[in-house]
Amino acid sequence: MFTQHSLAWSSLWQHPELLGMAALVVLLAFYVRAVIGFGSGLISVALLALIFPVKEVVPVVLLLDLVGSVLLGAYDFHEIRWPELRWLVPGSLLGLAAGAFILADTDAQSLTRFLGLFILAYVVYALVLKPEKLPRLSLPWGLPLGIFGGVIGSLYGGGGPPIVAYLQMRHLDKRAFRATFQGIALADNIVRLFLYIGLSLLTLPLAISFVFLVPPVLLGLWAGNRLHFRIPQRAFLLSTLALLTIVGIQYLI
Repeated sequence: MFTQHSLAWSSLWQHPELLGMAALVVLLAFYVRAVIGFGSGLISVALLALIFPVKEVVPVVLLLDLVGSVLLGAYDFHEIRWPELRWLVPGSLLGLAAGAFILADTDAQSLTRFLGLFILAYVVYALVLKPEKLPRLSLPWGLPLGIFGGVIGSLYGGGGPPIVAYLQMRHLDKRAFRATFQGIALADNIVRLFLYIGLSLLTLPLAISFVFLVPPVLLGLWAGNRLHFRIPQRAFLLSTLALLTIVGIQYLI
């Protein structure tokens, strides 16, 4: 186990090796984000929390994810499937609010295990049917799956898996998938930003650290975007399932 240090800018300034390690993690995370459209929060939080306190990591990663959502969303703006967001965004906002109440009164660990089982069951289902042959969900399914994603986002800082499942079963092509996911991620990021500010989880020293980590975000997005346009659609679908498998296993353990 690594010795944990503060993620505040003063600590990074005094320990440049920590800044270098954090930058490499962020670069990898946003490379993956640009390739398949999601996963930067999962990778960043999981690895940075080995070095820094998780209560500091989550707010900083939120700001980095906000940058990723804005840049990828702007780059792919014309590829966004707006009808999907008409159901997903309201559901996600409802879920974010509900998750806060659930967190206050429920054993979060048992909910984590349930989520892990749900994700792994979906991955098995998708692999058995083949991802490109999954049944097509109707648009209104975006509301309950958006709520589910919002609850998970409120509890664990990222509600991607249920929304990824929904978008896969809407059979969007890889760029439309990535673009539309940025829309829901942006709404989630903005709501959580205000929550973190209101709860004093996001402080000025952490905000300054975020600024130090923006360059590796930009480099990761640039490099990952180049691969996104080269990866075949089936490889893209299998890559999303592979990352979901990692997420599911992480939640179980």
